[in-house]
Amino acid sequence: MSLTSDRPPLKWSTQFDVLPPEATPPLRGDKIILPPSALEQLLSAATVTISSISQPATANFDPYNPYSFAAERQAREQLIERQQNLPHPLTFRLVNPENGRIVCAGIREFSAAENAVGLSPFLRQSLGFRGEKGPDEVNGREHDLRVHGSGVQEANATLPRLTVHVQEIPKGTYVKLRPLEAGYDPEDWKALLEQYLRDNYTTLTNGEVLAIPAGKEMFRFLVDGLKPNEEAISLVDTDLEVDIEPLNEEQARESLQRLVRKSKRDLGASEGSSAGGKINVETNETGQVRPGEYVDYSIEQWDKHKDLELEMTAFDNDKDVDLFVTPFGTKHRSKPREDEFVFGDFSTRATKRIKIRHTNAELEHSEALWVSVRGYGESDQHAQGQAPIQFNLRVSSIDESSIPNQDDTITADDEPVGADEERCTNCYQVIPKRTLFLHQNFCLRNNIFCPYCHLVYQRTSSEWRNHWHCPHDSSHGNTLSSHTKHDFLIHTSQSCPSCDYEAANTSDLAHHRTTTCPGKLILCRFCHLQVPQQGSEDPACDSAEVILSGLTPHELSDGARTTECHICSKIVRLRDMSTHLKHHDLQRLSRSQPRICRNVNCGRTLDGVSKGGEVKVQGPRNDLGVCDTCFGPLYVTMYDPDGKALRRRVERKYLTQLLTGCGQSWCRNDYCKTGRQKSGMMAEGQTISSKEAFAMIKATLEGLREVKVPVHFCTDETSQKRRVLAEMVAAEGDASGKGKGKDRRNVAEDSGYEPEWCVAALEAAGGDLDKARGWLRDFAPTRAEAAK
Repeated sequence: MSLTSDRPPLKWSTQFDVLPPEATPPLRGDKIILPPSALEQLLSAATVTISSISQPATANFDPYNPYSFAAERQAREQLIERQQNLPHPLTFRLVNPENGRIVCAGIREFSAAENAVGLSPFLRQSLGFRGEKGPDEVNGREHDLRVHGSGVQEANATLPRLTVHVQEIPKGTYVKLRPLEAGYDPEDWKALLEQYLRDNYTTLTNGEVLAIPAGKEMFRFLVDGLKPNEEAISLVDTDLEVDIEPLNEEQARESLQRLVRKSKRDLGASEGSSAGGKINVETNETGQVRPGEYVDYSIEQWDKHKDLELEMTAFDNDKDVDLFVTPFGTKHRSKPREDEFVFGDFSTRATKRIKIRHTNAELEHSEALWVSVRGYGESDQHAQGQAPIQFNLRVSSIDESSIPNQDDTITADDEPVGADEERCTNCYQVIPKRTLFLHQNFCLRNNIFCPYCHLVYQRTSSEWRNHWHCPHDSSHGNTLSSHTKHDFLIHTSQSCPSCDYEAANTSDLAHHRTTTCPGKLILCRFCHLQVPQQGSEDPACDSAEVILSGLTPHELSDGARTTECHICSKIVRLRDMSTHLKHHDLQRLSRSQPRICRNVNCGRTLDGVSKGGEVKVQGPRNDLGVCDTCFGPLYVTMYDPDGKALRRRVERKYLTQLLTGCGQSWCRNDYCKTGRQKSGMMAEGQTISSKEAFAMIKATLEGLREVKVPVHFCTDETSQKRRVLAEMVAAEGDASGKGKGKDRRNVAEDSGYEPEWCVAALEAAGGDLDKARGWLRDFAPTRAEAAK
């Protein structure tokens, strides 16, 4: 039955009241919500009647019986099919009747109050609606809204109206974006745009402004060109070419100047910070940093079995420099900063030191270590006029066995006092007895001892005047700036810029932003994009499913997508693929070795193998232990319990091969006249006598019942080539060829595969060597694995 497939365009439009922001659920991008009645109207408008064309009559219809016409008419009516197919994606054209502004949008859900529509902030701004919270002013009149359940009641109010048209928008192929500000320089435009547009937008409308967040920055772009439709395009299921061009020549020059200034940051510029870069272990790096700025280094190679110690010293003790470290990997993508780091030292000491143990869980799967040196400044405006701070950074490896025991160290207080010495009661220094009186008179008059930190200061020094101790912890310092810094970093609550979390101090905020913060950037193992670890619709970081899976909330949601397993062709979720492949690996290791044909020239198995790796295990099919193809010429319907008749037939076949030959040009059988001539074992025209032939086959005939004794029968060209290829693959140290999934499992150089598996692989692959190598990697255990 042929059905009409051309669906007429969907036509539907109506007007709705625009819900105020406080009555609208959180919406992002170009999404709207409509009432459930709108869905019913759309389904009614999309109903298509599909009737049959040239439908033959039913078997019960009799053209000569007038009473069968009514039954035939009723049967044909039942064949008429009515379908309710909405276009995908479902897109709309929104028109503000007050100002004539037009924008296209996608649907979020049908859950709004009746006769009302909810708009995202982007759509409200594009259509020119007032977006402030509280009492809104529409056309100069105040109105008040009361929300009850899912509905909205109005009290002396006139809501703005919006006309909504359903419109099918073509898939986009090209978009031109113009930045509204100069100096945009993210690391990966493709990942940023792809992730944000895919998650938030269904359509793009020409002339609109996109605001794309990227960490702490906000990039604003003007949509200034679309293809194939100049008004709007759809972003669903399409590959989009994006051009980013400056808004004008002046902006282009300014952006270029900023990039040039950024690239010229180096140590030679005495007024700026160092450029940073790579740093090796057991080396010293000297640099400078301006207050309020960062210098970023990366450690890409180090001994993973030893601890790391980073030590940084500022050349000027009056200047304060902080040290932060963050492992770089799939779980950490941001450079260390004051409010986002894994390891840090922002104490008031002049020398900062961070020790990272090699067993630390944060180093697992890390590709590098990012090290940031920060010049502390109370404010950016105050720090702009200050000179850069010189520092020295050293990275060293530490062996645990070389670390001295703390119990064996001797402190100054434990220093032994000699017989002619005595300890000063003020500064606790060991002084000779003959000068103790003079020393104490001078020491008590000029020095003062701090009972908390056990340090001695001059009474008139600025260090003692500014000396402070924190009443809440053991921190102390000698400057007012260090006291201010300590109070701000340790005893001042901080707000997370990516969520609503209120941290007790800076360390708590840094721990939050590198662990459970929804805005923490990760590299998704499924979409391979740099994205926040938790979206608006993803489960929480502390939910049971996230903790048990070992994935981030984004990966848990993104991993719900399915793909086809390249081994068994089953549809598997992406997040379950690793477990699924481990199951295949266990099957591979537990498979029984296939039995191959006893004929050394045959490339077949006795029981057969499938492309999916299944090895069929059957009972013996003949007494020789050869495949059915090789046994075919020897088969007779004769009762032969002792095998004497079979022995005579094998003897006759050998003699025929040696005395006459098979006559095939591809034959390389050592027990065939043709094969011996082709391989150079015999000259052309040379023959073998019957006596010599009997002597050659005597050992084979005597061991005919022993499976380990091979037989030498001529076979077809395809089977012989497969056997030769199988022996070549088995002789290799490994089977690392090009094929699907070659990186899934590393094969040791001294392993390789047994000949039985190589024969089975070439049989399953039909003689294709590359496919056979892939079959071996997916379904066969190596020699090393089979020996375990």
